[in-house]
Amino acid sequence: MAGKKREGKEATDQYGEKSQYDPSFHGPIQKRSCTDIICCVIFGVFLTGYMIIGLLAWLYGDPRQVIYPRNSTGSYCGIGDNRGKPYLLYFNLMQCVVEANPLAIAMKGLQCPTPQVSCSVCVCVCVCVFYKQNRWRRKSHHPILSLLCSSLSRGLLLAMLLSLLFLLLLRYVAGILVWILIVGLVSIIAYGIYHCYTEYDMLKKKGATIQTIGLTAKWSSYGSVKETWMVALIVLCVAEAILLLSLVFLRNRIFIAIALIKEASHAIGHMMSTLIYPLLTFILIVICVAYWGMTALYLATSGEPLFRVAPTNHSDPGCEKYRGNESCNMVHKFGTFPSSSLPCITECIFYRYNDEGLYQRNLFNLQIYNIVGFLWCINFVIALGQCVLAGAFASYYWAFNKPQDIPACALPSSFLRTLRFHIGSLAFGSLILTIVQLIRIVLEYLDHKLKDSGNPVAKFFLCCLKCCFWCLEKFLKFLNRNAYIMIAIYGKNFCVSAKNAFNLLMRNVMRVTILDKVTDLLLLFGKLLVVGGIGTLSFFFFTRRIPIENPKFKSPVLNYYWLPILTVVVGSYLIAQGFFSVYNMCVDTLFLCFLEDLERNDGSQEKPYYMSKSLMKILNKKNKKAKDK
Repeated sequence: MAGKKREGKEATDQYGEKSQYDPSFHGPIQKRSCTDIICCVIFGVFLTGYMIIGLLAWLYGDPRQVIYPRNSTGSYCGIGDNRGKPYLLYFNLMQCVVEANPLAIAMKGLQCPTPQVSCSVCVCVCVCVFYKQNRWRRKSHHPILSLLCSSLSRGLLLAMLLSLLFLLLLRYVAGILVWILIVGLVSIIAYGIYHCYTEYDMLKKKGATIQTIGLTAKWSSYGSVKETWMVALIVLCVAEAILLLSLVFLRNRIFIAIALIKEASHAIGHMMSTLIYPLLTFILIVICVAYWGMTALYLATSGEPLFRVAPTNHSDPGCEKYRGNESCNMVHKFGTFPSSSLPCITECIFYRYNDEGLYQRNLFNLQIYNIVGFLWCINFVIALGQCVLAGAFASYYWAFNKPQDIPACALPSSFLRTLRFHIGSLAFGSLILTIVQLIRIVLEYLDHKLKDSGNPVAKFFLCCLKCCFWCLEKFLKFLNRNAYIMIAIYGKNFCVSAKNAFNLLMRNVMRVTILDKVTDLLLLFGKLLVVGGIGTLSFFFFTRRIPIENPKFKSPVLNYYWLPILTVVVGSYLIAQGFFSVYNMCVDTLFLCFLEDLERNDGSQEKPYYMSKSLMKILNKKNKKAKDK
């Protein structure tokens, strides 16, 4: 007993002191000050620069350069004076000397199948002379499209309802589902042990050993030797033993995890508005992605196009001095060059974009700024959503009498409180994560460049760096998530909140591990249920294997039904991910509040527990009632 107390005291000294009782604390602190002001200012200046870059890109860029091809005079095909002439015709394909835009044929999709380069003479035409493209008839296109869109929308709506139903049912069946999943996992590993043993016994009788095949690069060959199945058998036996021992010795913590999962369902049931918040996060992310994409497109197409006068006689040296925009302007203005001694001048041909000037020389640096801004903004939006939801769910936990003491506008209050006081802290946490992600991008770029290299040492160290920074990113996401919870509750800056959250979790590391794995297993099952169910239903629907007589709900006849099925599956996953992210945030917030509750209070009349009765029953704790006079 004394040894356990000594170990607990050492853990407390190593990871900070336990939270002390505060009679004035009854949930997220209302009176708070702004945190990480310097980082807030830096983030504001960065966003201002980001908007200025977007404005400059919009002023100097021209996205038509990647959508429409240009003819020899620099005019766009398909718009303006060439409206109705979307195709480019080359008169001399053997003398293509000037590089044009390679993205035009990919973006447009209706170009002639010729190399997208500017030749000696090319003009816009209304009919492609190289091939004809098969098009759908207008009469049958629109009804099929509308019916397909309505079918997709119904599938996504069904995914939303199924996700919501699953979360609400967790308050009643969470314990049953968790134990079913655990028993299923134990059974699967047990079957794997049996299968490995039968394969090992069969190959042992045949005498198939590793010496018969030797070392080979064909990995499938190792499945035909007994040593492979023996190793798999040992690994599965060890995993099964660890899992069974964990169930025996950590069953109480599993019960705590199940009770917290049920409590999260109660919290969401009392604050249904939290399920709508992911829609705001999704809209903000779409805005960030759209702004980044448009800025990158306009930056890539920035620069004034330059033209030159194309001679018919390339051997005439007199034509060279008239190449340039000035000569082209004179040709466009007068129709011919004002010099009778130069019969070689025919017309102007685009040959490159102007790369002179401060803005044009720094386009690459501006693209890097755009990438950094995109990552920082995305991480900030996610951090904002986590902090707002944490504030709302913390208000639920620290309400002593539920649901009477739950604030009426917990989510809007948390949102306004976060925007008013903690933009700097969220920007600071998201900046740290952005830096790590940028390093990972650089490592991926180096790995792509060195994939054909014959240096195994460089590849090994690069692989180790990629693995280390991947782990670091995962750890930072976990730490930031818990830091935002502490920020939402106590209103302190990012570093202090991250330190307090880390110390609190390390003082309860076993509970953290069990809760994290049980929650991940349950939510994974929920995602598989939603995505798999909707995917199977959409497969039978779009393949017309479900008999439906009503023409309004009948599936359209499709030659390629995998595209709508994949669309429904991806959309269902995104919807399930949005709902379950709220649920996961609720569980994490309630868990930190639960740990704080255990350290702050002791169940007395002065310091009562705020946890639910089911949690107190699992821990053999209770609140003492006032004695009757």
